[in-house]
Amino acid sequence: MRSKFKNALVLIMTASLLTSCATFIGKDIRRGSSSSLVDYLYPDGKVPPKHQQSIPHLQLPLTVGLAFVPSRNSYTSVLPEARKSQLLENVKQKFAGLDYVKDIVVVPETYMRSSKGFDGVGQIARLYGLDIVALVSYDQVSVTAEKKSSLLYWTIAGAYVIKGNQNKATTFVDTAVFDVNSRKMLFRAPGVSEIKKSSTLIEVRRTDREIRDLGFEVAIKDMSNNLSVELGRFKERIKVDKNVQVSYKQGYSGSGSVQLSFLLIVVLMGMAIRRSSKKSKRVVAISKY
Repeated sequence: MRSKFKNALVLIMTASLLTSCATFIGKDIRRGSSSSLVDYLYPDGKVPPKHQQSIPHLQLPLTVGLAFVPSRNSYTSVLPEARKSQLLENVKQKFAGLDYVKDIVVVPETYMRSSKGFDGVGQIARLYGLDIVALVSYDQVSVTAEKKSSLLYWTIAGAYVIKGNQNKATTFVDTAVFDVNSRKMLFRAPGVSEIKKSSTLIEVRRTDREIRDLGFEVAIKDMSNNLSVELGRFKERIKVDKNVQVSYKQGYSGSGSVQLSFLLIVVLMGMAIRRSSKKSKRVVAISKY
């Protein structure tokens, strides 16, 4: 009787285990995070204008602001603000060294959340002295799905050993560059990534966070490469495009260096200072005697 009872108990436990394992099969877990450029620039249901008559007037060299468009729900974003700033520092390198760019400023997300719309962007631009802003929006979806063989593996070896879950994160980022004063978009650059990684059941959440973070990193890198190309095209376009007016700030010659007259003044001032210091030394030397 005891032997039959044990066998029955084993069958019940096995069936229960199979049932519990089967509950995981076919149930995909989806997580998403996104930010909308249109919703940010035109909040509260505002409709974007059909056509803007104003012509961008760029005064070179430019001061550029880099910022992430805040997500619709800050609690669903996988990226903390410190990580976003780190990724934007990588994008910053694409602007560095350009002869028509004076400075690049990474704008904290806190400031971006405090004010929306073009009016808010204008306030941030005045605060940092920005001429143009590059706004990075994104859309990411991650999916965790169980493999068909997971039921057998979970039953025999346990969920902690066999990697029976497939995790995938698809990420799209887009950088739109705007002239602050005219509110016109100058150009844009996209970036995409798709990251896949298997995991055990117990590792699902950690793996999901890892591939989502890596997804952003790879997508930003792809976008940065496209941005570099677009920046080169923009430099050539502003030379001939009648829809963009270009002028030069004082002390800028248009080739990334200051004007010759300004350099001459600096050199002459340096020479005068040296002569003055030499005369003072001679006076000190004579007074000793």
